[in-house]
Amino acid sequence: MYAVKEIFYTLQGEGFHSGRPAVFCRFAGCNLWTGREADRASAACNFCDTDFVGTDGDGGGRFRDAKVLADAIASKWPEAGSGAPFVVFTGGEPLLQLDAQLIEILHTREFALAVETNGTLYAPPGLDWICVSPKGKAAVVQTRGDELKLVYPQAAVDPAAYVDWDFRHFFLQPMDGPSLRENIQSAASYCLANPKWQLSLQTHKIIGIR
Repeated sequence: MYAVKEIFYTLQGEGFHSGRPAVFCRFAGCNLWTGREADRASAACNFCDTDFVGTDGDGGGRFRDAKVLADAIASKWPEAGSGAPFVVFTGGEPLLQLDAQLIEILHTREFALAVETNGTLYAPPGLDWICVSPKGKAAVVQTRGDELKLVYPQAAVDPAAYVDWDFRHFFLQPMDGPSLRENIQSAASYCLANPKWQLSLQTHKIIGIR
């Protein structure tokens, strides 16, 4: 059984694949925050900007097995689409639920599979793209992948601590909120001074899509 908040088709808004059409499968639940505002202040990740509570979103629900969920994901990809269809598993924390069976079924349907994770759980084999976004108070075990995307700034978190991890791409993403403008300038300045890092903006918010 899989609990999914929502499944929708959009453009990837962040990081390396910004602008790429993708089906997003947002799993419900997270291991760093309950998703309830009453618990935000004490959460390991208290700056999350995503609703991942429940299964009541567009395309969401409880799916009894991997085939049923794969059918729901595949139904969101345009029939006229060319090239490999692309799905991004996100959350919450997708690695609480994403498993080898779902990965295998979607590969038989020629999907390229990406995951966006906080890195506190090991990723199952077979994924085509692993994006890890560390959260300052949480220990990361998935220290290798394709893309490391660090929300910036985070209290007591130095990007330099991550540069020796085994990733191909390193992104700083300005933290959203009332200080967004200042955070963008700070992240841009850091990238200019430390060119291993690239700036990632949440372009889906800028252009007004999901």
